Amino acid sequence: MVALNVNGRTYQADVDARTPLLWVLRDTLGLTGTKYGCGIAQCGACTVHIGGVATRSCQVPISQVGSKQITTIEGLAQSSGAGNGILGKVQQAWLDNEVPQCGYCQSGMIMAAAALLKDKPNPTDADIDDAITNICRCGTYQQVRAAIHAAAKA
Repeated sequence: MVALNVNGRTYQADVDARTPLLWVLRDTLGLTGTKYGCGIAQCGACTVHIGGVATRSCQVPISQVGSKQITTIEGLAQSSGAGNGILGKVQQAWLDNEVPQCGYCQSGMIMAAAALLKDKPNPTDADIDDAITNICRCGTYQQVRAAIHAAAKA
């Protein structure tokens, strides 16, 4: 049994210590916003924040997480009194700049962008190119860059 702090809530999970965090989030906790893409930490669809750091969760055994705070795409939206989430600035910029196409990479891409903006509030195009290594099958990279710049100004 492991205790996890995910999106500000504590969860108990009865899983093998070698189970990748991705599968604990999706299959055990039901947080399906984090996607499975390649399973080898190359595509970025499974990106979450662990201790504030953008991390590809498909290759992180649950035993390595410890007490670190985990934030998933579901945790980026801010809770309002009525229980409705208010989108974070990166999520809103994604919509405003019409980034999503098939949408499969979007949660991981948004998580990577949010981490970038935390570290570099006003990134250059080169900063974005260096930090956002997630793969988008639809090729919306120009919209991604525009959305990151828009979120930086928000």
